Order: sequence, then C-alpha cells, then structure tokens
Amino acid sequence: MTDQTLPPATRKPAEWRATLVDRGPFLVACVMLVVLVAVYGSLREGVFTLEELNIDTAAAMTLLLAATGQTIVLLRGGIDLSIGGMISFGTVIAATQFGDSWVTATAWGFGILLIGFAVGAINGLLISILRLQPFLVTLATWSILSGASLLILPTDGGRLPGGWMTFGNGSFLGLSTSVWILIVLFVFWVWFRKTRLGIAIRATGSNEKSAFLSGVSLTRINVITYGLSGVFAAIAALYLTTQTGTGSPTIGKDYILPSVAAAVIGGISLFGGRGDLSGTIIGAFILTIIGNLVFVLSVSSYWQPIVSGIILLIAVLASSLAERSARRSLA
Repeated sequence: MTDQTLPPATRKPAEWRATLVDRGPFLVACVMLVVLVAVYGSLREGVFTLEELNIDTAAAMTLLLAATGQTIVLLRGGIDLSIGGMISFGTVIAATQFGDSWVTATAWGFGILLIGFAVGAINGLLISILRLQPFLVTLATWSILSGASLLILPTDGGRLPGGWMTFGNGSFLGLSTSVWILIVLFVFWVWFRKTRLGIAIRATGSNEKSAFLSGVSLTRINVITYGLSGVFAAIAALYLTTQTGTGSPTIGKDYILPSVAAAVIGGISLFGGRGDLSGTIIGAFILTIIGNLVFVLSVSSYWQPIVSGIILLIAVLASSLAERSARRSLA
C-alpha cells in the first residue's frame, strides 16, 4: 500500500515527522531567538519598538549580507572563506577611490561588485577544473585579497562622500535603510529559490552525482554559486563603509566564521541541499542579540564568542540529529 492509498489519519504522522526532520534546526533557531529577545527585553527598555528594530537590523546587516552569499555556497555543499578578503578589499577600494563625486562613487561601486563576482567565479573554476577543495581554494583567495588590501591601505582610513553615510543610515516610512535592504533580500530569496538556478544549486548540494546525471553543469553551478557569494561579500563591504565611513584592510576576517555560524544556526546543512535564507536571517539576529546582551549585562566581551559557540554547537547537534533521522526514514 502506497502513501497515496493510505487514509489521511495514517499519512499525517509521517508528514509531520518529515516536516520536523526538514525544519527541526530552523525551529530550534526560532526558539533560541525568542528566548534571547525575551531576556534582552527584560533587561532593557524599548526593545520591542520600531527604533530598536532599525538599530538591530543595522548592526546585523553586514553579517547578514555576507551570510547570504555563504548560504548559497553551503546549499551547494561548499564553503567560502574568501568573503573575508573581499569585504576588506571592497572597503579599502571604496575608501580610497570614491572621492567626493557620486558619479565616481557609483562607477567604483559597480566595479567592486564586478570584482566580487570575478573573484567568486575564479574560485568556482579552480574548484571545478582542478578538483580542489573549496576550503583550500577560498583560503588562498582570502589570503591574496587580504594582502592586496594591506598594500592599498596599510591602516584603517580613507574617506567617502558625505552623502554615502547619510544614505546608509537614512530612513523611509519610519524604516531604516537596513530594514529595506532586509526586505529586498527576502523578496530576492523568495524569487531565487524557485528559479531553475536556485533549484539546481540545492539539487547539486543534495546529490551531486544525481544532479550531474540529470544534465546539470557542475562547473556552471560552481562558477555562479561562488560568483554570487563574491557579489554579496562586495555588497556587505559597501554597506559596511556606510556605517564606518572608512576602509579597513583587516575587518573582513571578523565576518568569515560568523557568516558560517549564522547560516548553520539557522538550519543550513553543512552537507548541502537543505535550509533557507529565513534561517540565516534568524541566525544573524541571534548572534547580534548575543552581542547586545553582553553589552547590557556589562560583562567581558570575551563571553560573546563563548555563548555564540555554545549556540552553534546546539545548532550543529540539531542539524546532525535531523540528518540521521532523514537517513533512517530513507533506509
């Protein structure tokens, strides 16, 4: 008797179990965020306001943009360490080349996006053609970009157009620029996940051999996947300059592991093929709220990575249990 011929009462438990296996890590992340926000709200007034939403979204946005690219790569079954170098390189180029002209700033802004895609595409080609490990390839690219950033701008500095920071910190209809970027990201993902490319990336991450036999070009998928990661790292760099007003040749390293952590905490599988950007958004806000709690509690900032690590372990455990449950159901 197939699932289709089973009575509804018999099918429902199996459907619920499959849903829990697939969405379990995401649900765990949601519970974590609710608990953290509740604790944060009990310690500080005005947490549940539009103003606080604007502030927290601005604080999380650079990480979230970097983690969006990382999410695409993780769904493919890879990892991208080069986003750290691209973020540093992007801020350095912006701070040294934008000048005071919006025309020049716009041209260089698009140039940084193109550089981000080119760097990612090279990563994808090296991984595909030379059969190299993504970790090693992107580690090398990170090192190259970091060195180039230091050659261009050895220390934090440079300058950007005055209106650049105003744009990044502005608001419309009561919502900050960062919140509008978050909305655009969400709309983009709703569209992207249903495209042939989005489906192919997820399918390749789930089972590379099956995807290849179905006619998916692994080289094309790798080039576009890592290229998109580079673009989002470049966008993160541009956004970061609106918050700091300077370039930094070393700041990108602060977003490499947190971008992976935000995605994994949100339920993105390290094995590829499972998860969603909504989970990554949750993960990025969890890491941001942890930082807020450390500040409000006036404890050593060293506690932030400790707590983040504990939460990451819980997320990885939830993901591992979901993977095992899924394998059992398929056996």
